[in-house]
Amino acid sequence: MSQDPIPEDSRSLLYSFRRCPYAMRARMALRYAGIRCELREVILRDKPEAMLNVSQKGTVPVLVIRPGTAEQEVIDESLDIMLWALAQNDPDGWLAADPAETNQLILASDDDFKVWLDRYKYPDRYAAEELAGSNPRDECCRFLDVLESRLAAQPWLVAGSLTLADVAIFPFVRQFAHTDIDWFRGGVYPAVCAWMDVLLESEFFTSVMAKYPAWAPGDEVTVL
Repeated sequence: MSQDPIPEDSRSLLYSFRRCPYAMRARMALRYAGIRCELREVILRDKPEAMLNVSQKGTVPVLVIRPGTAEQEVIDESLDIMLWALAQNDPDGWLAADPAETNQLILASDDDFKVWLDRYKYPDRYAAEELAGSNPRDECCRFLDVLESRLAAQPWLVAGSLTLADVAIFPFVRQFAHTDIDWFRGGVYPAVCAWMDVLLESEFFTSVMAKYPAWAPGDEVTVL
């Protein structure tokens, strides 16, 4: 990331929060696709009015394309941001993998794994009845078992090379891993650990994880 300006005719804004896995995967896809945009770091407890004016959801990420023009477009779902970025530029064929298989894995991550991940990482936020006698880590492991089986047979989740599924799912596996990193690295999921480590060391991950202060109107432009 840098502080150089972006030409007005290609300017986009990304409201993001560094540690949010949804924002993380959006930043990774934008970086990979070579989409330069202004990064605005958000503090979730003090969301900027400018972000709420374009997306009332109040969650990150939010991508504003051609802001302030008649052609302004707002994308406020992380997977949609990823797909938009890849539609602009997909040099290594992240979208080339089987779409049905890709969608099935991402939905399993977003709609089931993430539910139990929240309960595993933040147990104090949930009443006992919401857990319904279940063990959140065990529930998460149902999905990780699927990933381990796939990754024991091939280096990536869907194809012989990195694709959309890997990048869309990776931030949530990373979040799970760091909830109890000693247990996670204890040998239960060796293939998942190896896969995660490759992504942790990738340029398009490390390059989007710099720390920035919360954005405020009038700040210098930070470019993703």
